[in-house]
Amino acid sequence: MKRFTVIDTAATALLGSAMGPMKRLATAALTLVLAVATAYAHDEPVKLKFSGVSDTSPNNLQQPDTSNDGDNFAGGGTLGAFNVRLVRAISNTAGSSSTCARADDLFLTELAGGGVFRFHDGSLLNVNLTQGGDCINLTTGLAHCTLIFQVTGGTGRFKHASGELTMRETVSAVLFDALGNPLIFDATGDFTGKVSGVAEDEDRPEEEQ
Repeated sequence: MKRFTVIDTAATALLGSAMGPMKRLATAALTLVLAVATAYAHDEPVKLKFSGVSDTSPNNLQQPDTSNDGDNFAGGGTLGAFNVRLVRAISNTAGSSSTCARADDLFLTELAGGGVFRFHDGSLLNVNLTQGGDCINLTTGLAHCTLIFQVTGGTGRFKHASGELTMRETVSAVLFDALGNPLIFDATGDFTGKVSGVAEDEDRPEEEQ
């Protein structure tokens, strides 16, 4: 009987000694999972200023009764320095908007589009246009555009990214063809919103003021 008691005691001690490292391993794994979840879960307020060029895009989004605009912008902000390329399908038929209702205003709806941001560390952020419109003042020639983009992931820091960005842009024609049709526009503006699922970037440069 004593022999069984000794064996049982030894087995209990052996199991206890094995469970210690297993518990520590499980705790370490849980801590790592929670750390990764925390790194990706927070919403990050975003503000990105940009400037660049807009012109007619060779890409055709195949939206009826539209013209295709191409944008090439560069800038910086809370996510770092970036370049972005966008393609947008803009209606050729005038629409209506309560914020673009003066006698010399022309409102055009943006029907489709999207693009890719490339940031300083090589990470890519993909966006898809969900709605937008351009208010063109026929007297000054200036256009004020407001567009909303859904964030659809990317690579690097933005592999798990989601959220929404609003682009506000001021556009002015700088080059015209022989018939007076505008060909190239200068553009300035910003993107604001919130993006979640962004991995930490310890090497990110200081935010642009």
